[in-house]
Amino acid sequence: MGATTRKIQPGQRKMGNNLGAFGGVFTPSILTILGVILFMRSGFVIGQAGIFQTILILCLSHIITLLTAISVSAVSTNTPVSAGGAYFLISRSIGPELGGAIGLALFCSQAISVPFYILGFTEALVRTFPSLAVHFRTIALITTAFLFIITRAGARWAVRAQYLIMTVLGLSILAFMGGALVHFDINLFSKNLGPGYTNDTYAFWSVFVIYFPAVTGIMAGISMSGDLKNPARAIPAGTLGAVFTGFIVYGVQIILCGGAQSREELIYSSFETLCRQALFNAGFLVVAGVFAATLSSALGSFMGAPRVIQAVAKDRLIPMLHLFKKGTGQANEPVRALWLTLSLTITTILWAGNGDTGRAFNILAGVVTMFFLYTYAMINVAAFVESFAGNPSFRPGFKHYHWLQALIAAAGCAATAFLIHPVTAVCAAGIISTMVVLLRRRSLQVRFGDARWGFFYSRLKANLHQLAMMPMHPKNWRPAILVFTGNPKTRFTLVQYALWIGEERGIVTLVRILPGNIQDLMEKRQTALTQLKKNLHDYGVSGFSTVMVLPDLDQGICAALQAHPPGPLKPNTVFFGWSSDPDRAQSFTRHLRIVQAMEMNLVIINDKGLPQNPDKGVIDIWWRGKKNGSLMVMLAHLLTQNRQWADATIRLFRIIQDHAGVQPAKQALETLLRAARVKAESRVIVSTDSFEKVLQSISTDASVVFMGFNVPEQNEAAEFQARHTRIFAPLPTMIMVSSIGDCDLFA
Repeated sequence: MGATTRKIQPGQRKMGNNLGAFGGVFTPSILTILGVILFMRSGFVIGQAGIFQTILILCLSHIITLLTAISVSAVSTNTPVSAGGAYFLISRSIGPELGGAIGLALFCSQAISVPFYILGFTEALVRTFPSLAVHFRTIALITTAFLFIITRAGARWAVRAQYLIMTVLGLSILAFMGGALVHFDINLFSKNLGPGYTNDTYAFWSVFVIYFPAVTGIMAGISMSGDLKNPARAIPAGTLGAVFTGFIVYGVQIILCGGAQSREELIYSSFETLCRQALFNAGFLVVAGVFAATLSSALGSFMGAPRVIQAVAKDRLIPMLHLFKKGTGQANEPVRALWLTLSLTITTILWAGNGDTGRAFNILAGVVTMFFLYTYAMINVAAFVESFAGNPSFRPGFKHYHWLQALIAAAGCAATAFLIHPVTAVCAAGIISTMVVLLRRRSLQVRFGDARWGFFYSRLKANLHQLAMMPMHPKNWRPAILVFTGNPKTRFTLVQYALWIGEERGIVTLVRILPGNIQDLMEKRQTALTQLKKNLHDYGVSGFSTVMVLPDLDQGICAALQAHPPGPLKPNTVFFGWSSDPDRAQSFTRHLRIVQAMEMNLVIINDKGLPQNPDKGVIDIWWRGKKNGSLMVMLAHLLTQNRQWADATIRLFRIIQDHAGVQPAKQALETLLRAARVKAESRVIVSTDSFEKVLQSISTDASVVFMGFNVPEQNEAAEFQARHTRIFAPLPTMIMVSSIGDCDLFA
C-alpha cells in the first residue's frame, strides 16, 4: 500500500523540528517570563514601589507586551514565516535596512539575556548556600557550559528539558504562592500599599527598568519561528497564551507577597522569605523553582539568539555575518551562531562575575530592557505599516487587530524608553540609526516585497488628492521636467542639466521615443528602458524613466505629453536638445509648437559639453523681459542649489541703446534681484550692435548661457533654426527658455 501524502498548508514546513504552539512558542516564552525577576527581583520592586505602583508597572509592561503580541499575531498570520522571529517579521514589513539593524539589536538583547539569567541563577544559588559565594564566577561558567551542551544537542532536546523545568517551576510557584496566602496579613498589605523608595537612586522608572525584562519572554518563543510546524497558528496562540499566563502569575504574586512580607523583607530578603514561608516547609521547592526559572530563561535565550543572527546572515545583509548563516543537520541548527552567543555570554560573566553582582545585574537588565523596547516598537511599526498601507495582500488570519493599536504601542515603547533613561534611549536609538544608515549605504539588493511600497503608495495617493484640491500658486512652483533624451549616450549634457536643475526641488522624467511597431520593438524597448534606468543609477540621482513606441516621433511626443499623470504631478517643463540639421527644421519646430499648445514651458539645450569646474563657473542670463526672464532666473538659481554649482556666479545682463538709461536700468535689475531673493551680479550693456554680436562678445567665457526665445511659426522654422545655429557657434552650452508664465520670480 502506497504512502499517503499530506498536503503542506501555507505556513507549514516539510523539514525541521516541526514544533507546535505549546512546545515551540508557549513553553520557551512562559519559562522566560516566569524567570529570574519572579524570584529574585519582584519582591525588591514591590518593596521599593509599593503594591499599587508595582501593579501599575505590571499593567504598563503587559499592555506594551500584549499590544506587541497582537501585532506579532497579525503580521505572522499574513505571510509565511521563516526563521528569525521578530527580525523576519520586521524586515519583511519595513525593509531590510531597518530589519537588519533591529535584528542585530534583538540578537544583542537576547544574547545578553543569557548571562543575565545565568547570573540570576548563580546569585540564587550562593544566597541559598553562602559557602559557595567564593566560587560565584566558576559556578556561572559551569552553568553556561551545561546550557550550551543542551542547546547544542538541538531544539528538540532543549524543549524536552524545558518540559521538565516547567513542571518543577509550577510546583515551586504553588509552594511559595500558597505559603504567601497562609501568611497574608491585611495590615501588612495596607502598609506596603504605597511606595517606600530607600534612596534617591530608586524611583518609579528606575524600578520599572528592573522589572520590565519579566515581560520580554515572548521573544524567546517568537525567535523559534524557523522550528515551528505551523508558525501562523503557533505564534499567535503560544504568544498570547504566555502573555496572559504571565500577567496572572505576576499579579497574584504582587498581591500575596505584598501582604505576606514586611517592607524590609521585600527589599532585602524576599527570596529567603519565600523559601521560609513555603507550604509544608517546602523551601527546597522554591529553591528548585528559582533554579528552574533562571535556567529555563537562559536556555530560551540561548536557543533564540543564534536563530536571529543566523536569519540575518542568511539574508546577506552584512558581509561579516555570512559565516553564521550555515546550519547543521536536517533542522539547520545554528551551531556557529551558538558559539558566538557562548563567547558573548562568557565575556559578560567574566566582566560581571566578581565584585558588585547586584549592580551588574541591574545594568544588564537596563540594556536588555532598552533593546527589547526598541524591538517591540519596530514590531508594532511593522504591523502599522502593513495595515495602514492598505495593501490588498494584507489579509491576516488574526482578526483582533487594528493599526491604531500598533501605532499606540510603538509610541508607548518609544516614550517608555525615554522616560526610563533619556540618555540611554538616545544612545540606543543612535546605535540603531547608525546601523540603518550603514546598511542603506551598501545599496542593498535584498528585497523582500516588504510593506513599505504599499505604505508609500497609500500616502502618495492621499497627498496627490490633497494637492489636486489645492489651488496652484506661483510661490509653490517646482520644476516637473520631461526630458526627451533620444539616445542618452549622445545626449549626456541634456540629461545632466535637467537633473542638475530639477532633481533636488522637482521631478525629472527621462523619455525616449522609438518610432515603429510595438510588436517589432518590444525587445529594443526593454533594452532602452534598462539603459535609461542605468543612466539614472550611474548619475546617482532620483529620477524616473520611460520608453514609448509609436508609429512616428510626432505621435510619440504628443502621447508622452498627454499620457503623463494629471494634477500636481503633470510636467510643466519640457527639455529638448537643439537640432541644427536643416532637414529636421520643420519637424523640430512642430515639436516645439506641440509643447506650446500643451501649455508647458520649453527649454532647449544646445550641447557644447559640460564645464570642467562648474563650482567656479559663470552663469550668464540675458534679460529681455519678465515672461521668459523669471523662468530663466529661477532655473539658474536651481542650478546653483546643486552642490557642483554651489559657488558659481550668476550674471544678469540687459542691453540698452542709450547711456542715459544706464542708471535706471541698473536700479531696475538690482530691485528685481532683491525682490527675487536671488544672488547675482547685475550688468547693463550699452550698445547699438545686434543682440547676436553683443551676446557673442560677452558670454564666450561663460560656463553656460541662458536666453529667452519665442516659438516660431511653422513657416519660419528654417530661418529660426539657421539664425540660432549661427548665434550658438562661438558660444558655450546655451539654454534657451520659452515660458508660459506660470513661474513668477517675485512670488
